[in-house]
Amino acid sequence: MVTTDSYNDWQLPPRLARLKDLSYNLWWSWHPEARALFKEIDRTLWAENHHNPVSLLRGVPAERLHALAKDEGFLGRVDAVIASFDKYMTTDQTWFAKNHPEMKGKNIGYFSAEFGVHNSLKIYSGGLGILAGDHCKSASDLGVPLVGVGFMYPEGYVVQKISSDGWQQNVYETVNWGVSPVRPVFGPSGGRVLLDIPLGHGTVKVAVWKVQVGRVPLFLMDTNVDGNSPLDREISGRLYGGDRTMRLRQEILLGIGGVRVLRALGVHPSVFHANEGHSSFLFLELAREKVAGGMKLEEALRQVGENAVFTTHTPVEAGHDVFAEEMIAEYFASYWPQLGVDRERFMEFARVPGHAGWNMTALSLKIAGRRNAVSRRHGQVSREMWRSLWPGAPEKDVPIAHVTNGVHLPTWVNQELGSLYDRYLGEDWRERQDDQKVWAKVSAIPDELLWMQHNKNKSALMQMMRARARGRWMKERHDPAQVVAGGALLDHSALVIGFARRFAGYKRATLILKDVERLKKLLFDPWRPVQLVFAGKAHPADDGGKALIQQVYRLAKDPAFGGRIAFIEDYDMHVARYLVQGVDMWLNNPLAPLEACGTSGEKAGANGVPNFSVLDGWWEEGFNGGNGWPIGQAGGRGAGPEADAADAEDIYRALEEKIVPLYYDRDEMGVPRGWVKVMKESIRSVALEYGADRMVKDYCNMLYAPKREVVASR
Repeated sequence: MVTTDSYNDWQLPPRLARLKDLSYNLWWSWHPEARALFKEIDRTLWAENHHNPVSLLRGVPAERLHALAKDEGFLGRVDAVIASFDKYMTTDQTWFAKNHPEMKGKNIGYFSAEFGVHNSLKIYSGGLGILAGDHCKSASDLGVPLVGVGFMYPEGYVVQKISSDGWQQNVYETVNWGVSPVRPVFGPSGGRVLLDIPLGHGTVKVAVWKVQVGRVPLFLMDTNVDGNSPLDREISGRLYGGDRTMRLRQEILLGIGGVRVLRALGVHPSVFHANEGHSSFLFLELAREKVAGGMKLEEALRQVGENAVFTTHTPVEAGHDVFAEEMIAEYFASYWPQLGVDRERFMEFARVPGHAGWNMTALSLKIAGRRNAVSRRHGQVSREMWRSLWPGAPEKDVPIAHVTNGVHLPTWVNQELGSLYDRYLGEDWRERQDDQKVWAKVSAIPDELLWMQHNKNKSALMQMMRARARGRWMKERHDPAQVVAGGALLDHSALVIGFARRFAGYKRATLILKDVERLKKLLFDPWRPVQLVFAGKAHPADDGGKALIQQVYRLAKDPAFGGRIAFIEDYDMHVARYLVQGVDMWLNNPLAPLEACGTSGEKAGANGVPNFSVLDGWWEEGFNGGNGWPIGQAGGRGAGPEADAADAEDIYRALEEKIVPLYYDRDEMGVPRGWVKVMKESIRSVALEYGADRMVKDYCNMLYAPKREVVASR
């Protein structure tokens, strides 16, 4: 671990000194002009370091930096970016300040097990973390005084390698935090902030790191410190790693330790937001603080609940963390007396009628006074799933609202496409994301220009896939069939359908492969061919998910499929950008109603990539008849072979009769006017309603600083 402040142990030429400040604030990651600066310093090193500016600046030759410090053109660009950065960081004229003056001087504690802010900071696994990262970025843009709390993971999440037989290999790589956009937190005396956090019968030492995301700080806990046992050092070692005991230890530290970290730093949020059940223990810790101050438990719980927000993301029962009560007792026997309760009363905090075990989601639902799901359909599913916690209440009155997830448009909209938006929508579209007048102007973008830009994005996707396949062949000695499976033979002119999700059974990644002969007719139509690009990881312990990847990968290698099916290894934020910007259509076909939201489709839609999706999650409310195509029916057809067969039939029929013909219907200029019409409606409707700015405003107005009673619909 880093024991000194790596920020201070290296210097830049004085004229470039502010680039160091910029490199340590992830603001640069969603501002193209800032990214362009770093890329200009050394394009090769920028790519080799996974677009990590700290690593870039520390690794670039000194003579290059001194040359740039004398380059007036480069210095002018530096000054312009720094001026923009400083203005952003210092202005008090933000949306939040104007709309919620009653919150001046207050902040919101946002607890999450993972944060997907940028690929150079690999402390995320998938949708939950990306959502948390987008939430923080939009909170920063809007001036919401958010403070994030999470973990440093020295080995991050699993790196996916696919063996020649298609099986996912779980690889973990240690991160060098000394050359990452993260800094250790020091106290007033100059030493590292190091806390002793009670854990079971002992204590664990926790160090604190800080990541700056625009105006939003993330405080990340680390147990890989001197004085901890090897087992305790592993608590923050890997995201979602280890057995059930390790998971419980992580969640105790995230919730209880996270609160104590904020207290030690002098941060006292007026609202605490638990992003999923992993951090639910934080609400017990807040109650314990009040009881320690002399308050009765019931009043303490009431006051905690008044200022507690809980977001559930999981409509699948198996996705909620449940621990045996014996395990909870082992770790909390000395904790419940501090609340003034016995074992039985303590266990009641997290029990679900008719079910065994300590349920982390139930713990938050029982204590938090403001609760939400992440789409309209998910709200309905959640009220049905958890109605037993409010016995006697009609399902519609179960107090779980919904805020539909959104995506941070400046992060996910292709940079050149964004420039096209600048030209036709107005350069302030990023600040007016939820303004209907802005997106109504999409119709003014010439079809030819939008289609040309999409084809550039598609070419970039193809080039990325081929470069990765070539690299695997050279460095890892992949056999030729694996090179083909990586997408080396994809045809730019053919319709490309993208599917990129976590590989879990209910997401049904292989549904489109159900009728192989019918699929082959689509793939090998001589005039209107179709291609499939898959990406996604299985949980390291999910052999069922790995088997689904293997099924896809074997078809991608099979000469009978002619290279028209591809699988991209190690799906992450970097790969995701290429996919959501470059495929022609986005496919999503989970078993409804088990899709909480599905934000990847929102990213695609905002880039003009139409969705072809099950009517579940965000798409049930987002599909308007002109911005893509539906699969199945709202609420789903149930589970089982018959439902799968019916949904597969919908996929094949829509492709054969509607989607493929529309894509290939070109005018004399080679432009598919009908398809571009769908692209434009996708941009107009999705960017307007499903940006993270709208989402964060909903959180502020409904949950962080509600000016009226919270309702069950947006």
